[in-house]
Amino acid sequence: MLTDYHVHLRPDDPEASPSEYFTAENVERYVAAARVAGIEELGVSEHVHRFREALGIWDHPFWRENARDDLGVYCEFVATQPLRLGIEMDWIPGRADRIANLLDAHPFDYVIGSVHFLGDGALDYERYDVWRQQSDPDKVWKRYFETLAEAARSGLYDVLAHPDLVKYWGDQRPRPERDVRFYYEPAIEAIAETGIAVEVSTAGYRKPHGELYPADAFAEMCIEAGATFALSSDAHEPAHVGYGYERAVEAMRGWGVREIAVFEGRRRRTVELG
Repeated sequence: MLTDYHVHLRPDDPEASPSEYFTAENVERYVAAARVAGIEELGVSEHVHRFREALGIWDHPFWRENARDDLGVYCEFVATQPLRLGIEMDWIPGRADRIANLLDAHPFDYVIGSVHFLGDGALDYERYDVWRQQSDPDKVWKRYFETLAEAARSGLYDVLAHPDLVKYWGDQRPRPERDVRFYYEPAIEAIAETGIAVEVSTAGYRKPHGELYPADAFAEMCIEAGATFALSSDAHEPAHVGYGYERAVEAMRGWGVREIAVFEGRRRRTVELG
C-alpha cells in the first residue's frame, strides 16, 4: 500500500481563497493524481497557521498574515470528501495545553507535528530566517533536534513531519563539521520512547538540499530505535502528489522498511509497503 497524508489543498500564498481550493473539483484533481501514482489512501493536513484559531496558540507575524480560514469549516468540508482528515500542527514550546485544546475540538484522523521555527526564526522561510539570528550551525542543529524531541514527547502528534528540516537550505547555509548523528540523538531517543511515527517525505527532493527527508543516517538510527514510518509528499498542488515515490520506496526498502503507518480516528495500524 502507498499513502500520501501530508497534502495541502491550497498553495502557500496567503491571498489564496479557501472558496477556490476547498472544493470537490479541486479535491478530485488530487484524487486523480493519487490514483495515477498508485496511492490508495490520501489525506489532507493543512498548515495550522492558515486558520484564525491558531492565533490563540501563537501570535507570530507570519501566522497573523496567513490566518484567514475557519478550522471548523475546513474539517466539515473534508468530512464530505474521500480523504482522511489531518492537520499539520507546529510545535510551539510552552503552548502544549493550547495546542491540545485546539486538536481535541476536531475529529482528526491524524495530526502531523512539525518544527518550522526556533524561537521567532524560521528554518525554511527566508523572510524570518533563523540563520540571521544565529549563524553557528552547531547551535542551530542542536536546538532543532532538541525541539523535535520535545514535540515527540508532548504526546500531541501522530507523525513527525520532515524530521531533519534543519538541512532545508543545503549548501546555502553552514553545516556542522561534527558527525550529524550526534545532533540526531535527542530526537531518536524521543522517537524510541514515544513510538511516534516518522515521516518519509519526498518534498525534500524539491527543496534546496535535494534529498529525501529523513537522511539515510537519521533513518538508520530510527530503524535501530524500532521506529514506524509514514509516507507522504507534502504536496501543495496535484502534481506533487506521490512525487518521487519510486525513489523513496527504493530508499525505504534499502533501510529495511517493509511496513508503513495508516491512520483513522487518531488510531494507527501498519500495512505492507507497496
